[in-house]
Amino acid sequence: MANKTGTRNKGDRYGAEANTMTYRLFEGKDHASAYQKYRFTPPDELKNIIIQYLDKKKGQPHVLAVDLGCGTGQNSRLMAPHFQEVLGIDISESQLEEARAVPGYPNITYRKGTAEELPFPDGSVDLLTAASAAHWFDQSRFLAEATRVLKPRGCVALLGFSDTNTKLHYKDCGERLNHIYEEVRQVLSPYTNNQVAVAEGKLQELYSAIPFPDKERIEHIRVSSISVSSLVGFIESWSMFQGYKKKDPQTAEELLLNTQKRFLEEMGVVSPDAEIEQQLEYFCVLASKPQ
Repeated sequence: MANKTGTRNKGDRYGAEANTMTYRLFEGKDHASAYQKYRFTPPDELKNIIIQYLDKKKGQPHVLAVDLGCGTGQNSRLMAPHFQEVLGIDISESQLEEARAVPGYPNITYRKGTAEELPFPDGSVDLLTAASAAHWFDQSRFLAEATRVLKPRGCVALLGFSDTNTKLHYKDCGERLNHIYEEVRQVLSPYTNNQVAVAEGKLQELYSAIPFPDKERIEHIRVSSISVSSLVGFIESWSMFQGYKKKDPQTAEELLLNTQKRFLEEMGVVSPDAEIEQQLEYFCVLASKPQ
């Protein structure tokens, strides 16, 4: 779920606008469309952990949640039933257009902006959240803004996933599928932004820098089914794939087509709708501002 403000944004996404940002990786319309179609919605289990943490630390009512690096709005929509208002913020207008096109969420508003300059009064926000986006933030500026805008006992919830240990399973060919997946990662590795490594490290440095004494880390393994075509689409949504595509569009497209072909051949199936079991490692950093 994409922003990406600060030193980056979606897992992946952001850019430099004046001095507010360093990365602009998620702004193209094609990338935004892939992000909306293929990026994973955070697990309900993690969403429930976040809401329970907020219930415990701050208590009701839950008035305003701000989803930073909201991208195409997956995490914003997940939070919407639990707050009077959700505001999604992202640097990419193309991402926001995709988010606004999803109907049925009248309490969500989307606005262009960054995590380092938040348009809220002091002490006005119940929850600051970001999904697959915080690794792009300017750490010190974001934490200063979080401290400023959160209500007393308001919470920060930064979630994402580490793709390093992703495992695929299909009958007896799981190891061969994992090998193909890792080969693709190696092809794209030269196009990996340094901030993606921060996400793979599960935001350890950012967690350590949070100035609130009340903080914790949650790790969660989720196993779910994904179609071959959606798995390939997920690869397409990576910032490192987009960098590869920018350099050599034809070869990048061939990589996707060949990867899908190899998956199907190993599985012994024809339809790209065939489903693979995917094991993905999610994490969440939680913190509560002192009273």
